[in-house]
Amino acid sequence: MQPSDPVGHNRSAWNQMARQRNRFSRPARDEDFVDPLKSVDGPGWLGGNIQGKRVLCLAAGGGRQGPIYAAAGGIVTVVDISGEMLKLDRDVARQRNLEIRVVEQSMDDLSCFEPASFDIVIQPVSTCYIPNIENVYCQVARVMEPDGIYISQHKQPTSLQVENDAAAVYRLGTQYYRSEPLTPARTASLVREAGTYEYIHRWQELIGSMCRAGFVIEDLTEPLHADGAAEPGSFGHRSNFVAPYVRIKARRTCQVVEVPGIWTPER
Repeated sequence: MQPSDPVGHNRSAWNQMARQRNRFSRPARDEDFVDPLKSVDGPGWLGGNIQGKRVLCLAAGGGRQGPIYAAAGGIVTVVDISGEMLKLDRDVARQRNLEIRVVEQSMDDLSCFEPASFDIVIQPVSTCYIPNIENVYCQVARVMEPDGIYISQHKQPTSLQVENDAAAVYRLGTQYYRSEPLTPARTASLVREAGTYEYIHRWQELIGSMCRAGFVIEDLTEPLHADGAAEPGSFGHRSNFVAPYVRIKARRTCQVVEVPGIWTPER
């Protein structure tokens, strides 16, 4: 059954997590600012220099992403549905004398921005909280400069399907083809955020919808969390069998054509 207001529900859940300082609401550390770009761009996808680039940190509140990209020289805007998460960005920016614009908004509605407003869009793991990922990609494509870089991370669908039992056996407990959200997790883990509605997005949605929105995939990695020495049932042990995340580098290759009530990319 579809909830009536998944965005509102998840906004409340993330406000609560921010107040409790969960793992995604811990501000950037001093060491993250020694070489700020390297601390967030290990693969070097951004070419080692974002000085003066217009950077949108999408669904990325929490006092880490925005401040680090600003310290690296980016002109940074942070969008998030959680006012409490954005407060952490404002606090860190003030403490470190950084300039960051924050906007409280859902990732699938970027109508407050003009077309081609950004050169780079950075999106940490977050698309699982939205029922229709295609809307997100089309919104991102509209606000991006042609040839802009879109770096996003996602929960792999199989990881959201898998359930653990007491014997640390990992089994597929949820259907791949489902439109309704998962039942909110009661406790937080490195796989699920407590109290949030999360959606399984199939690969044709994660990759295919991105291409159809006007992006070309340039690279894809699976951040390594597997640990052969980890205790059975732990995140590291589970990751030996189920890769939890995927990271995608895409480039905006289409010109934007505005049609009243419709947006379509033109090649």
